[in-house]
Amino acid sequence: MMANIKPREREAIVQSLMAGVVPRIGLHHIQAGRKDEVEALLKDLARVEDGGAAVRFVIGPFGTGKSFFLNLAKTVALEKAFVVMQADIAPTRRLYASSGYAQALYTELMRNMAVRTKPGGGALSSVIERWIAAFVEDFENGDKNKNNEENDVFRAIRERLEPLQNLVSGYDFASVLGKYLEGYRAGNDVLMASCLRWLSGEYTTRTEARADLGVRSIIADRDLYDYLKLWGAFVRLAGYSGLLVELDEMGVLSHRLASATARNANYEVLLQILNDCLQGDVAGVGFIFAGTDAFFDDRRRGVMSYGALAGRLAGNPWAREGLKDLSGPVIRLENLSPEDLWLLLQNIRNVFAFGDPEKYLIPDEGIDAFIRRCAATLGATFYQTPRDASKAFTGLLSVLEQNPGAYWRELLDDAAIEKGQDMPEGGSAPADDELVSFTLK
Repeated sequence: MMANIKPREREAIVQSLMAGVVPRIGLHHIQAGRKDEVEALLKDLARVEDGGAAVRFVIGPFGTGKSFFLNLAKTVALEKAFVVMQADIAPTRRLYASSGYAQALYTELMRNMAVRTKPGGGALSSVIERWIAAFVEDFENGDKNKNNEENDVFRAIRERLEPLQNLVSGYDFASVLGKYLEGYRAGNDVLMASCLRWLSGEYTTRTEARADLGVRSIIADRDLYDYLKLWGAFVRLAGYSGLLVELDEMGVLSHRLASATARNANYEVLLQILNDCLQGDVAGVGFIFAGTDAFFDDRRRGVMSYGALAGRLAGNPWAREGLKDLSGPVIRLENLSPEDLWLLLQNIRNVFAFGDPEKYLIPDEGIDAFIRRCAATLGATFYQTPRDASKAFTGLLSVLEQNPGAYWRELLDDAAIEKGQDMPEGGSAPADDELVSFTLK
């Protein structure tokens, strides 16, 4: 029996697909294909949950579903009680910089921190207060025969956060968490806000941080990866399964940074993350980096231009001629099969009908005719870009919904199918692109 679609989910999905972007809610209603890739993701999350680490590079041409896969991974991780951080790489948000750009990326990740009860982000305070609730309960239960004086509380905090203090920058991180607990117990909203500001990397001077919180450091460009490792350790102390960090638009690093020195500095951070995850030097954290083929394969500017990364990320030579190997860090998103594409379009039709087959705007034969028409006009190109296939089909259903007298076969007969424009990561569209757009006239 078909699941009912909530109006809020339905509108979010339809509006997102019409705009060619990934819905942030209701992904399970339209998910199709990618079975092997999802299974690999589940294994990665299980490894992180067991105290290990995972790293993935999700690679594919523009429009093949990288952002969809990231959001699907986020949805799965949230259901498994992970904390998820998401951000897009931009010229002003990088893994490495000396002008505040790495700090800006860290701040964006903190702003987008999500948990199951706050999937849209803004969960920083919720994560901290979950840890506080558990700490206070354990402290009170364990110290019933004591006076619970403040020095006892802070002694217990230091003991509880001792695993963090063994990590780089862990002492200051633990100190600020202690200050947050102090403000929480005293009802001091100003102190708690200062702690959140510090933990979000929003302080720009050590003097101001010391005046507000008594700490001598701030989170700066050089600290981004160290603090992601700290968060991976802390969220597990707070009772979560682990931390998943997702970074999209990685092609900005390869094709929007003019300086080879800047590119290589960012690739060095990628190398450090890759080495730590593969060698077991980091715990409780998973990373997913999404980028185009150009970001990964370009031997002049891309990942393959950096020798150490090229060696570690080289594909398995035995995985060829349609054979897959997802045991390594790289997932290359292949074209959807005709069967998976048909299921995707069927799911979109179901969303339009709120899950009620009686309200379908187009029959099965209409989906078949849509696929045949597009495939005959555009060939394999049509199957290379599920984003454009879903956008085109959503447009068709939208016209049928708003014009009850319209007939789907006549619309398909009159449709003009054109080649669209490929939007490179972080840039504007070039003229010689091969993406599909679908126009009804």
